[in-house]
Amino acid sequence: MQRVAKRIVDSQLAGNRVVVVVSAMGDTTDDLIDQSKQLNPNPPARELDMLLTTGEQISVALLSMTIHQLGHQAVSLTGWQAGIRTEAVHSKAKITDIRPDRLFKELDAGNVVIVAGFQGMSEAGDITTLGRGGSDTTAVALAAAIKADVCEIYTDVDGVYSTDPRVVKCARKLSEISYDEMLELAHLGAAVLHPRAVEYAKHNNVKLVVRSSFTQNEGTSVKEEAVMEQGVVVRGIAFDKNVARISILGVEDEPGVLAKVFGALANNGIDVDVIVQSGVKSGKADFSFTVSGDDEARAVDVINGNRGEVPFNEVTSEDNLVKVSIVGAGMVSNPGVAATMFAAISDLGVSIKMVSTSEIKVSCIIAAEPLQEVVRALHTAYGLDTAEQVFVGGPQDRR
Repeated sequence: MQRVAKRIVDSQLAGNRVVVVVSAMGDTTDDLIDQSKQLNPNPPARELDMLLTTGEQISVALLSMTIHQLGHQAVSLTGWQAGIRTEAVHSKAKITDIRPDRLFKELDAGNVVIVAGFQGMSEAGDITTLGRGGSDTTAVALAAAIKADVCEIYTDVDGVYSTDPRVVKCARKLSEISYDEMLELAHLGAAVLHPRAVEYAKHNNVKLVVRSSFTQNEGTSVKEEAVMEQGVVVRGIAFDKNVARISILGVEDEPGVLAKVFGALANNGIDVDVIVQSGVKSGKADFSFTVSGDDEARAVDVINGNRGEVPFNEVTSEDNLVKVSIVGAGMVSNPGVAATMFAAISDLGVSIKMVSTSEIKVSCIIAAEPLQEVVRALHTAYGLDTAEQVFVGGPQDRR
């Protein structure tokens, strides 16, 4: 807390007007959830939001006090005091509007403004929380609202890396990366930034810089167009360890079948990722798709529950799978990128179960066991290895 306060004060002394967004400390949020469940295993969502937002309020007050102790002026604000308005949804609300009048007033008075992340208020006056990535999203949204020069995201890594350096010791730190590349990496498993924050930054053209809380190292700039490094087509490799495959066999080949299946899954809040349909035989087809491993059992139950609507022969599921992906804006103009990926994986004797592509990414579903070996092989195959490692810490599960 004192190191962070000193860093904030140094930024203000350098001539900047500073707004800071903070999360709850350590395990505060998990502890609050545990306390609530001891009293009520299924607490009302409204009351849970009321409880969880206190974690960030503790952080903003303590940080403001620390800055005062250093002889500088600061003021702490809750999300709603900062003008953050959200949908009337609890636990995963989206920001609908920001009214920054109070922020400008405090900045004009010479204060550092410390805002509680992860929270806002609905038009009805209820406190809401923003869900995973909520503090990053709060910071980007405030930066857009006040037209900040830059939004710096401080974490326990000193930038965005070509892959997780805990897996590949010679992973390289990127000086720049485009919004689209960062968004793909975030969606595909990179934990440095939450996809919602990157989407908000891209939509509002907010310059992001990912930096370490523990060092003064230059971070990674996330912006509209990143300089393409000579000879580097693939910018990064991401992976998701929490993948399950669901297969529906013997489905009637008729219009509307897929819409019914995936509509039912969507209505139950289950996100579907990679989808592959096989050829039609005797008027019936097989298709497979992936879901989060946490949703595997529920997805099977939903499909079985809709058997009357969509008849099929059998539904099967497979867990202990991972998704490994390559990402790079240069892929669109460089043929053979996917072939290199497939060759590197097959050279290890690993089978590819499913493939998904876009203009700037290729994803493969494989067995979990050889993941690290596959990531290292891909990192080398695309020329991403460097001579030394400058990684600090490990990627956070950011809120």
